[in-house]
Amino acid sequence: MITLSMAVLVPLTSAVCLAATPEQPPRRPNIIVIVADDLGWNSVSYHGGPIRTPHIDRLARDGVAMDRFYVSPMCSPTRAGLMTGRYPMRFGMARSVVRPWMARGLPPEEQTLAEALAQAGYRHRGVFGKWHLGHLGPQWHPLSRGFTEFVGQYNGAADYWTRDRNGEIDWHVNATPQQPKGYTTHLITDAAADFIRKHAKEGPFFCYVPYTAPHDPLQAPDEYVARYAHLDDDPADGKPSDFQTLAAMITCMDDGIGKLLETVETAGIRDNTLVWFFSDNGGVRRFGDVNTPLREGKLTVYEGGVRVPAVVWWPGVIDGGRTIRAPMVNCDVAPTLLRAAGGKPATDKPLDGIDALDVLTGRADALPPRDLFMFNGQSGAEREQAAIIAADGWKLVVIGPDIRGPKGFETRRHVVELFHLADDPFEKHDLAAEHPQRVAELGRRLIAFRASEPADSMAPENRPPAGFKPPAQWRNAPIGQPAPAGPKRQNSQPETKEEQP
Repeated sequence: MITLSMAVLVPLTSAVCLAATPEQPPRRPNIIVIVADDLGWNSVSYHGGPIRTPHIDRLARDGVAMDRFYVSPMCSPTRAGLMTGRYPMRFGMARSVVRPWMARGLPPEEQTLAEALAQAGYRHRGVFGKWHLGHLGPQWHPLSRGFTEFVGQYNGAADYWTRDRNGEIDWHVNATPQQPKGYTTHLITDAAADFIRKHAKEGPFFCYVPYTAPHDPLQAPDEYVARYAHLDDDPADGKPSDFQTLAAMITCMDDGIGKLLETVETAGIRDNTLVWFFSDNGGVRRFGDVNTPLREGKLTVYEGGVRVPAVVWWPGVIDGGRTIRAPMVNCDVAPTLLRAAGGKPATDKPLDGIDALDVLTGRADALPPRDLFMFNGQSGAEREQAAIIAADGWKLVVIGPDIRGPKGFETRRHVVELFHLADDPFEKHDLAAEHPQRVAELGRRLIAFRASEPADSMAPENRPPAGFKPPAQWRNAPIGQPAPAGPKRQNSQPETKEEQP
């Protein structure tokens, strides 16, 4: 078995990137990071899709669009990489989302972006929406991870009108359960807008807005559903089609983003606010062409699962109308924003992300060469998915049993595919048989990446343990008090092959 090498996973540039470029932005910006949930490549109209997203389109038009922005193929790992600037494989959060019954979360020893921004002088740091980084103990709560305000839900897949998840209402203001009326997307937008208005004149703030849309369950306000009557494939049945409702959810979220931009402008902080928008993974394949023309979708390491819409908008600092084609990854967000904020990571742990600010502002054309990694282990150790994209554009995909075994991926149970993305961005032509040496070399680096997982990593728990009952209103021990004992871990097969809560 090949052991992890820092030269494989951590480009030398990432260890010095903050100090290597002395020129700093003219001022510390207010920072707004907006994350959509399961928004596919073809689900924004600036990519030519049928769903109207004029406000996201505006960000792309007036800011910069990232043509090759990569994430994990599912929710929690992407959020963990965003918050830390590190691949979640390093700290045991790569294999699964945080299920409602899992007494696990983002390890407290991992520094978050919010904690680093606090040290950089950002007094107000709010998160509004879906947390999904641990909830069955106060050490995982947003208020324990560097945020000063939280409004939203701990879990994914809660009812959009009631916030019900597993029979309990999952909505909280800071650490206190609430039962507000209304549609979740509207509630998230309103809470974030209130935060922006309240702190606009109090120095730079950090506003993290992880929307729940357009993740299941498929629910949308009637007025939005009516806008997409032309997408109903069976008008006679008296109910909207799934794709019609999905489109309604996305446009409703887009209107929420528009409200946040309007709030920024009316508060007089437009020229000192940086907005970074992206999706946490690709769209769900059962909805059709949500990822077209990319291959596959959510829960896969093919391009449709990990290459997502992403834009950055910073008036007066980032010239708009450009498209960045340099490959970037969600782990780049933290070091880039810290540089913009005039801060730096206060941790001795190696970052996997690279400061990309000079590329965003046009002072540089490319990032240092490096490998990018994607992984999904939620279906269990016998059906893992892993991929590496090399700096020269070659991509190796391996599907099958855990590749840390004595035979690596050289078994009959493994699917091994090689693509050259520059020539074949839609992964139609497998070249593995033609380039066995390249497969072997990329495979060695991929195995090293897989071997970086700690022994106590978060295993998939795709079914609740016997007798699991969520705490009333998803309330747990107060912040600063010991966490409750968690349920015993167990491994099982996923609830469905397509969508995961």
